[in-house]
Amino acid sequence: MSGLVNAVMAQIGDNEIGAIAERFGMSRDQAQAAIEQSLPLMVGAMAKNASTPQGAQALHSALGDHAEADLGGLLGGLLGGNAGSGGGLGGLGSLAEAVLGGIGGSPSPAPRGGAESGLGGVGGAILGHIFGNRRSQAEQGLGQTTGLGGAGAGQLMAMLAPIVMAVLARTNRQQSLSPGDLGDMLGSETRRTREAGGIGGGLLGAVLDRDGDGDVDLSDLLAVGSSVIAATRR
Repeated sequence: MSGLVNAVMAQIGDNEIGAIAERFGMSRDQAQAAIEQSLPLMVGAMAKNASTPQGAQALHSALGDHAEADLGGLLGGLLGGNAGSGGGLGGLGSLAEAVLGGIGGSPSPAPRGGAESGLGGVGGAILGHIFGNRRSQAEQGLGQTTGLGGAGAGQLMAMLAPIVMAVLARTNRQQSLSPGDLGDMLGSETRRTREAGGIGGGLLGAVLDRDGDGDVDLSDLLAVGSSVIAATRR
């Protein structure tokens, strides 16, 4: 079973990476590194939510009800590319709106061009749902390790969140996962991230294992994150 993070990365092509790089004033390598740090954090938050039977059932129901939606236009709107440019997401599109309907969200229309689309609507509501009261910690932590700052990190995750949900919906349908299987898959991927250590494992620990809404202390990781950012500038 391929990992969800790898499956999402396979759908984010050069056009999308270039659009994100331009949006945040980064190089393509920096943008890819930031995406690769964002995805395990979001998957880890979903795994935490799906670690209970009730949470796994809620996520499974939302995904299963809308697995045939089409993400092409949404992907183009969020990342500023053309519809369908995400490497074959094809028929998975309005999933984000559909999922948000199931969790009480109220997505706003995506502006033409896509640089800001979905940040406060579709993507933002998904982040609020998967992170809950840890959202600010997630944004702060990712902002530190990527150099984007909390606001920039939040915008990046909001751009990526509907894509993550769409790919997860497709995986859920194709593999005929039960709620328990879905929770196990997300949990296994998160354990691999933790065991690998580095920035990804450290972010998960700092954001998801803390109680309350205090500042995230990533001092031990900042040197690693800084070296990654510096290396991409060479």
